[in-house]
Amino acid sequence: MGLAVSDESQLIPTPIEPLSRRSWKKLLTDLRMIIAKYDAVAVIVGLPLNTDGTESEMSLIARDMASKFDLSLDIPVLLQDERVTSYEARKRLWDRGIKPEDTKRLVDSEAAAIILSDFLDSRG
Repeated sequence: MGLAVSDESQLIPTPIEPLSRRSWKKLLTDLRMIIAKYDAVAVIVGLPLNTDGTESEMSLIARDMASKFDLSLDIPVLLQDERVTSYEARKRLWDRGIKPEDTKRLVDSEAAAIILSDFLDSRG
């Protein structure tokens, strides 16, 4: 699961090390540690919509995960459209000269930074 955090001014998103989704309990424990470490004020979950904006099977999975996070965390959990962020993330990594074998490990957190940037931009 890709992760990104913003600076204190909530302007600049930065990708951080992704979390492994081995079990719900471990994922939640790890996410709580990240929230505490970065003093996060919200969790933004990417919502994978189809290119035409309709819901996909993955949208339902993301909504379910966001709902579970919302019940388990003490900060707001919000959804953000993530259409084409993985493609953009790959492009950004390639443009920075990241080796293809490293791209797979980094792409989800790079996409998370794009999702977070889109969320921050949408707030005006």
